Amino acid sequence: MKKKTKLVLENGMIFSGNSLGALGETIGEICFNTGMTGYQEILTDPSYCGQIITMTYPHIGNYGTNDDDDESNNIHASGFIIKEETLYPSNYKSIQSIGEYLKAKKIIGIQNIDTRMLTRIIRNEGAMNAIISNKDLNKKTLLKKVQSAPKINGADLAKVVTTKQSYDWAKNETNYFKIAAIDFGIKNNIIKQLVENKCNVKIFPANVSYQEIIKYDPDGVFLSNGPGDPSAVNYAIKTVKKLIGIKPIFGICLGHQILALALGGKTYKLKFGHRGCNHPVKNLQTNKTEITSQNHGFSVDPQSLNDNIEITHISLNDNTIEGLRCKEKQLFSVQFHPESSPGPHDSRYLFNQFIKMMTKKIHA
Repeated sequence: MKKKTKLVLENGMIFSGNSLGALGETIGEICFNTGMTGYQEILTDPSYCGQIITMTYPHIGNYGTNDDDDESNNIHASGFIIKEETLYPSNYKSIQSIGEYLKAKKIIGIQNIDTRMLTRIIRNEGAMNAIISNKDLNKKTLLKKVQSAPKINGADLAKVVTTKQSYDWAKNETNYFKIAAIDFGIKNNIIKQLVENKCNVKIFPANVSYQEIIKYDPDGVFLSNGPGDPSAVNYAIKTVKKLIGIKPIFGICLGHQILALALGGKTYKLKFGHRGCNHPVKNLQTNKTEITSQNHGFSVDPQSLNDNIEITHISLNDNTIEGLRCKEKQLFSVQFHPESSPGPHDSRYLFNQFIKMMTKKIHA
C-alpha cells in the first residue's frame, strides 16, 4: 500500500504524492533527466550521488528492471521522482518492477506529482536542495531540514563512490593496451568500451598517487566520470597535473573537469545542469552535430583556459564547453558520455581516438 508522501523544495514549494520504493526520508540536490528510457542505468550511475532525480517522461518502469543494466553495484542517487510507476512491466529480461527495485535497494521516492511543473521550477530557479518524506509530513519541520542541508558546491563526493582498492577488470592476454583508470565514480559501460578496444583496464581509487600510476606503467590514463564539485577533488587534480605530458590522458565528465583544472583552468556550477540522452553537441573539428548522453552540474570556464588548450566540442543548447584537447601534451576530454549507456552511439569514436593516441606514443 502506498503512503502519503511530501516533497519539499528549499524555496518552500511543496508537492504531495504517494510513496515509491522504500519508506523513510531523504535529502539531496534535486535535478531532472529528460531521457525517455534508461532509468536503471541512470539510477546506478555514481555521478548522481547526493542528488534526487526527477524523470521528465511521464511513464517510468515500462520494461521493468534486470540484472544486466546496472552501471555500478548500487544506486547512488539520494531519491527518485516520477509521474507514475508502471506496475506491470513487459520485457523478457524483467525480474522486478521499478518500485520493487527501489524498495530492494532502499531508495526513497515519490510519484503522482506534477513532474512538468517541478521541472519548470528547477529550470527557472536553478538547482536547489529538496527532501522527500513519508514519515514526517509537517511542512515546517521538513522545510527547516532541507534549508539546513549541505550544498553540493564544495563537496568532494568522488571519495564516497570510488573503489577502496585497485583491481583488474577481466584481464585478457590478447588485449594490447594497458590502461590505468582513475575511479571518481566510473560506469561499467565505460570500462566495457575500453575492453572492446583491446585494453586491459586496472581501476585505481580516486586518491591514487602519481607514483602508483607510474609504477604500473600504463600505456594511457583514463579519468572517469563522478559526482560532486570538481574543484573539491584537490588530491586528484595534483596527481593529474604531474601525469600531463608523461602519459596519454582521456577524461570523461568529472574527469574532463579535473583535467581542465589540472591544466590551470577553472570550473563553475551550472544553473540546472545537463542531464539526459538527447543533448546536441557540435564537434568543432568536423563541424557535425552529435546527439549525446549527459549528466553534469558543473562546467569548464572557457575564459580560464590557456592558449594551447583547444576547445573541440560545444553544447548547442547553451554553448558551454563539451570537449577540449592539447595535442602537444597528448590529452583530450569530453564533458558528455560517449559510452552512451543510456543514449545514442554518435560519439563512441572517441575511444578509438584514445587508442590512436596511445599507439602514436608507443611507436614514437
